[in-house]
Amino acid sequence: MADSASESDSSSVDGGMLIPSSPASREQFQKRIESLQQENRVLKMELDTYRLRVKSLQEENKALRQASVNIQAKAEQEEEFISNTLLKQIKTLKKEKETLALNYEQEEECLTNDLSRKLNQLRQEKVQLEQTLEQEQEALVNKLMRKIEKLEAETLGKQSNLEQLRREKVELENTLEQEQEALVNRLWKRMDKLEAEKRMLQEKLDQPVSAPPSPRDINNGDLAANLTMHVQHLRNEVAKLKTQLLNAQQE
Repeated sequence: MADSASESDSSSVDGGMLIPSSPASREQFQKRIESLQQENRVLKMELDTYRLRVKSLQEENKALRQASVNIQAKAEQEEEFISNTLLKQIKTLKKEKETLALNYEQEEECLTNDLSRKLNQLRQEKVQLEQTLEQEQEALVNKLMRKIEKLEAETLGKQSNLEQLRREKVELENTLEQEQEALVNRLWKRMDKLEAEKRMLQEKLDQPVSAPPSPRDINNGDLAANLTMHVQHLRNEVAKLKTQLLNAQQE
């Protein structure tokens, strides 16, 4: 298209311009034509260069388009592969999740059953222990109550015995005191009488001739010995009663 345009331009120049009549003008005109032709050739060479470049760019563009198509196809393949791989992994994970959930449910059910069984067993053992403890406590309470009742009865018996012993002690002390007082009175009277008899005997001894002892004097000596023995017997009885009283108080 550039060649035809340049040729048409040159022909139009040649045909449209009037050839000058003078030699100088013709020479100048000829130079002008040569210059235009030279410029036309340069433009033609540039046009060819541009054509080659456009063709190269078109081929490069085609190659790029093909590469883009190839890359897109490869990307689609890789995307499909990745998608399939991810789907497989998702399915695998889903199966593993279902398996884990099932195992967890089974283990949880087994653990729940085991714990329920142990809880029931512990409750039964607790009930048995409570019953056993209640029975033992009841038996112990009954035993303690019987022992307490026995001790109370023994205590009451001992208190009764102690009260009786105290009363007997008081009675014995009163009786002993009365007997001692009566005995002392009798002894004092007897001592006074013996002193009087002694003085009388002394007076008789002071006489020149002593008379033989009368039976009354012999009886008086026996009476003193009997009184002494009776007093000693009463003292022994009092000591014995005091010992029994002390033993009863200690019990």
